[in-house]
Amino acid sequence: MINPIWLRTFITLVQQGHFTKTAHVLAMTQPGVSQHIQKLEQYYQTALLNRYGKQFELTPAGEQVYQFALNLLRNEQDLKEQLRSDNPYEGTCRLSSPGALGIRCYSELVSLQQQYQNLKIHYEIAPNHRIEAELLNHHIDLGLMTCKPQSSLLSVAPVSRELLCLVIPACATPVKTFSDLADLGMISHPDASHHTTLVMQDNFPGYIQQLSDIKVNGYINQINMILYPVAAGLGFTVLPESVVQAFPDRDKIQTLTLPNPVFETIYLVEKEYRPLPARYGFIRQKIKELLQTE
Repeated sequence: MINPIWLRTFITLVQQGHFTKTAHVLAMTQPGVSQHIQKLEQYYQTALLNRYGKQFELTPAGEQVYQFALNLLRNEQDLKEQLRSDNPYEGTCRLSSPGALGIRCYSELVSLQQQYQNLKIHYEIAPNHRIEAELLNHHIDLGLMTCKPQSSLLSVAPVSRELLCLVIPACATPVKTFSDLADLGMISHPDASHHTTLVMQDNFPGYIQQLSDIKVNGYINQINMILYPVAAGLGFTVLPESVVQAFPDRDKIQTLTLPNPVFETIYLVEKEYRPLPARYGFIRQKIKELLQTE
């Protein structure tokens, strides 16, 4: 890799037009300036200067190296300015959440982008386990999860909670027992096992170990489509209340009243001991405000 000190010496030499003046500006000796230029020519394996007497002019290769060095210097200065300013309303934010939280949060984040047009939101819908993996791999920087991550390398902060709904077809016969649900069958989705376990363990005691015995009548990984097979009479499912409320054909489904309502905790998750730019503090606060006021 090229030594940036040599490039800085080269830039100064071109701008000063004289070895002695360059040595004075850089507080170097003249032989030291000459040595830096020689090292550059050795590195690029070509002459950068045409020397005549005490004067010189740039070779075509020297012109190219000079422009490269100037761009490198400008980029370094730009980076310093960006790091110093750390504008909370500028830059890219990479986030992920399960689908139900995406429905609740993404439109608000789009509104923020309209207000702060230098803020770029990259938002991915994913199940909890993938969000954890992508945080650990630095593919995303902030995640919303509906269960605590397993890794101790992630910091976790509860920010809200949401009611979980056990949803059956409107045309279904009354459901009173676990056996009734088992007969009806389940419409599965990426978080179905987690959601169903939470509901069953508080409302159907003794049957939690039999969840694997429930027949699965279908699977869909698009959050806004999960209730369509339920509305068609094909089975039950468990979803956050916000998803149920957003479903357009609510007359074709019914939400069971449970003896013990179950709420799912929502966690804000990020890499432990990894400082994030100021824009993440801004986004973090906006998400908290949104989820806590709904």
